[in-house]
Amino acid sequence: MNEDQLQEFLLTTRDYIYDNLPLSKLSDEELEQEIENIVLQKTKDIYLPIEQKISIIEKLFSSIRGLGLLDTIISDDTITEVMINGPDNIFIEKEGKLKKLDQKFESRRKLEDIVQRIVGMAGREVNQSNPIVDTRLQDGSRVNVVLTPIALNGPIVTIRKFSKTPMTIDKLIKYGSITEEIAEKMELLVRARYNIFISGGTGSGKTTFLNALSNFIPKDERIITIEDSAELQITGVDNLVSLETRNANSSGSGQIGIRDLIKASLRMRPERIIVGEVRGGEALDMLQAMNTGHDGSLSTGHANSTRDMLSRLETMVLSGASGLPLEAIRQQIASAVDIIIHLSRLRDKSRKTMEITEIVGYENGKIVLNPLYVFEEDEKTTLEKVSGKLNRTENPLINDDKLRLSGVYTKI
Repeated sequence: MNEDQLQEFLLTTRDYIYDNLPLSKLSDEELEQEIENIVLQKTKDIYLPIEQKISIIEKLFSSIRGLGLLDTIISDDTITEVMINGPDNIFIEKEGKLKKLDQKFESRRKLEDIVQRIVGMAGREVNQSNPIVDTRLQDGSRVNVVLTPIALNGPIVTIRKFSKTPMTIDKLIKYGSITEEIAEKMELLVRARYNIFISGGTGSGKTTFLNALSNFIPKDERIITIEDSAELQITGVDNLVSLETRNANSSGSGQIGIRDLIKASLRMRPERIIVGEVRGGEALDMLQAMNTGHDGSLSTGHANSTRDMLSRLETMVLSGASGLPLEAIRQQIASAVDIIIHLSRLRDKSRKTMEITEIVGYENGKIVLNPLYVFEEDEKTTLEKVSGKLNRTENPLINDDKLRLSGVYTKI
């Protein structure tokens, strides 16, 4: 059976299955058995190697059921995160709250098969010798997988759902994360090529905010995006290059990390470099890129406060260049990063912009900060519900050179 005949066989057999089997009433194992019976019946007069018959059965099943139980969960747009702790424990996040589902996978083997399908779709591999992998679904949703022997209670899968519509500043305003006035100021800073770093804890909305900010970049610029798993949604830019890291293969070779991609991007004539998240030694390369003519770059990092983000950056740079003196690192940070936007997930599970701070420079061994906006709770706030807004401080923007060079004389 050649390729054309195989495709025709798959198409006609799948149509036959849809027309003749009660798919909604069959479990995965029952459907797989039915598919096997149909394939064996249809090919009884045709010589096919057993490997090809198995492959046909698997392709038919995959085309009908996809990711099985996961398909149903992922199709629910109100679910923002899926946490699978082995075949029997599935948790979801909906409207900021965690909930355990009653459903479970038929077996550990079934969950392992789905994991292999997810990882394989993105051209990656995960196994006992390489048990941790970051990947994504076809819709862009971010996936982290941890297998045995690292995970003791079976395959662990964490999925951060991918929004079908790109995040915009208008939506951030609607959700109360920022005001229209602040959005206008942020647009001026992005267009004037300020280097902006977005910090926050897990689930605080860093990537979401980065997505929104990135859409302020002029559409005629050349942008390079660098991510572990591609999830940025930059629209309307023709000259856009998206780069994604690659894990090592089963023999331990072939790994390409964020640091490698940043170095490669510098040879691609970028006007802006956007790094989805800085976690380690690549921080030094990112700072050097910002300091060598690639103004207007954007990135994110995990931290509990603006000051904590600076400490984390110092640690990350040291992990990539341990011989550098701390003073040189702080000077590098102070000259590279212009603005830090700190986000937080508060006690009522809401995500707020907590602070927008300018980095003024380096004096007396410390990086000098100039808070421009600070979130303050008001009298309506309670233990259950946070109420407040991002208020402008009395501090003016000190480093306004880039604004004036871009022809903007508005005060920020």
